[in-house]
Amino acid sequence: MKKLFIIATVALFAACQTQKDQTEMQAVENPFYVEWDTPFGAPPFSQIKDEHYKPAFEKGMKDNLAEIDAIVNNPEAPTFENTLEELERVGKLLTKVQRVFYNLTGSNTNPKMQELERELSPLISAHYDKITLNAGLFKRIEAIWQSRESLGLNKEQLKLLKDTRKQFVRSGALLNEEEKAQITKINTEISELTTAFGQNLLAETNGFELVLDSTDLDGLSESIIAAAAESATQKMEKAETEEEKAKYKDKYVFTPHRSSMYPFLTESNRRDLREQLYKAYVQRGDNDNATDNKEITAKIAKLRAERAKLMGYETHAHFVLEERMLKTPEEVYDLLMQLWKPALERAKVEVADMQAVVDAEGKDFEIAGWDWWQYSEKVRKAKYDLDEAAIQPYLSLDNVLNGVFATTNKLWGLTYTEIFDVEVYHPDARVWEVKDKDGSHLGIFIGDYFTRSNKRGGAWMSSFKGQSNLDGRKRPIVVNVCNFPAPIGDAPSLLTFEHVTTLFHEFGHAMHGIMTDVTYGSMSGTSGPRDFTEFPAQLLEHWASEPEILKTFATHYETGEVIPDELIAKLLKASKFNQGFANTEYLAASLLDMDWHTIKADEELKDADAFEKASLDKIGLIDEIAPRYRSTYFAHIFSGGYAAGYYGYVHSAVLDSDAFEAFKETGDVFNPELAAKLRKYVYEKGSTEEAKDLYVQFRGREPEIDALLKVRGLDGSME
Repeated sequence: MKKLFIIATVALFAACQTQKDQTEMQAVENPFYVEWDTPFGAPPFSQIKDEHYKPAFEKGMKDNLAEIDAIVNNPEAPTFENTLEELERVGKLLTKVQRVFYNLTGSNTNPKMQELERELSPLISAHYDKITLNAGLFKRIEAIWQSRESLGLNKEQLKLLKDTRKQFVRSGALLNEEEKAQITKINTEISELTTAFGQNLLAETNGFELVLDSTDLDGLSESIIAAAAESATQKMEKAETEEEKAKYKDKYVFTPHRSSMYPFLTESNRRDLREQLYKAYVQRGDNDNATDNKEITAKIAKLRAERAKLMGYETHAHFVLEERMLKTPEEVYDLLMQLWKPALERAKVEVADMQAVVDAEGKDFEIAGWDWWQYSEKVRKAKYDLDEAAIQPYLSLDNVLNGVFATTNKLWGLTYTEIFDVEVYHPDARVWEVKDKDGSHLGIFIGDYFTRSNKRGGAWMSSFKGQSNLDGRKRPIVVNVCNFPAPIGDAPSLLTFEHVTTLFHEFGHAMHGIMTDVTYGSMSGTSGPRDFTEFPAQLLEHWASEPEILKTFATHYETGEVIPDELIAKLLKASKFNQGFANTEYLAASLLDMDWHTIKADEELKDADAFEKASLDKIGLIDEIAPRYRSTYFAHIFSGGYAAGYYGYVHSAVLDSDAFEAFKETGDVFNPELAAKLRKYVYEKGSTEEAKDLYVQFRGREPEIDALLKVRGLDGSME
């Protein structure tokens, strides 16, 4: 018996020693635990393996809580320096792993990372609750807040103090212990559900394919056919069985990814196939299967309402809007409805115009949602003699990148040098060093532009490294991720003009992240209110259609010919075309978002589809248009940060149209004085001042809606 005990003890010691050795080895090998000796401090992606994330997250959270304890237990009286500034310094390891992990789960995910995301999301949510609900920490912050007038703080420090205190209060710091526990439970549930929503949506988007024979391609151009053939070839190469390979052999594949779907809906003469693809897109998450999002959608909305009630707010929208430029749901509804009425009337005219084409062709059907792209294009050709396919050869991806680089060079003197010694996470990604007008290093820009199956849909900006001046000058590493069509054969990636504006938009976000110049990292770049942070991105879109800029980059990829003045004139003349549709689908989604988030905690929410239908019926949305995002694939609000905030794009549009009008009024869209003010008061400031004040400092007055109505042809100027 004693001998067995000794053997067991030795075995246990050996096992513990082996485990200890393995832990030490992992610590040495885990790339997150060491300083990255890489160009510009970029992540060493080739060294980071899936198995490194979990231990790095666990250690990061443990270290972070120890750092918080050190602040709380500091025997010295709380000061701005030993509390607020120390809070800015903590959590470096956790931030480091989060930036890499969450960037890659969006742009280059895999099943292991998705599993880990599901596992980690509630743990991370609970971790941050431990910080924001830490009574000792809040006591120190509150003491500093109460004595703020005597501390000699500058404007930026006062704003950081105000924002930090508000974050703690809005996270539940003033609640009792039972209420705090309820908040933590709700936050954990929401975190789990939003992760599931996003992963379900990716599965639904990847789960439908329209696999066609050569006999199904009527109306499609050679470039679209080539792209579909390439898609089939790639799927065949990835197939693991002969049966799967045969499925794609000599076939053509279209998917609900918009870069694949929109060209098909525009060009295909097979109305039955257009209907199949369109319905696959609008039914995502609403198919009563394992990846259905209806129940998740309703649960998230209900939990948000319950949390808002606990926090003392009427609805989740009231809670969210307290931190926005528009402060109440009533203000948001008022803004949206100012645009909704003229947009809906315009959309009805557009339906009539398309129906006239159908009738003239001698066809016997009424315009439906899957007809819009094809027949609006026919109307556009008839009214404006503009063919999207005639523009695309001038809009290769490299050309457009050169165009946005030239724009920001003329505005602020920035220069871009593509570099190849910074590792990337996928071969599609490219890297540029951005330098300021004096030649100093400003930041690193990464562009990842092509659609792939392990990338979520849409387009966005993020960062792998933030900006701060607290402990020396630290410059950012910013990334733009888009879903543009990849090159086919020897031809480059050719963009539509909508893609061009998307690229300029996301680059505007990138500029906000790269030009930011603040002391405290939590206030840098795009950290302001959502209905302001879209403004710097949307503003840059205006330069995309300026003839002066277009002619510098839009050259034919085969002949080198500069885009003709005639084509530019047609493009500009048609710029207000289809604005009924564009505004109506967006506004319908914005109003749907507001309806979901103005529910009360005690409201019954059993059927997400019924809720959505009631919302859309209330505003009179026509059958021919679906909201830009139906509830079950509305990732912005159910797995992103736009809940009760999707309206922000249109509020930012009021700002960007009004701001660009300021340039137009001077007669110089590159007016150096205005460009300097724009950089100083918008792109550099982060959230160091109130958004409204920043806009007024740039513009000289508050924004007005007139310019937006004019830009979108909703001011009555359209025939």
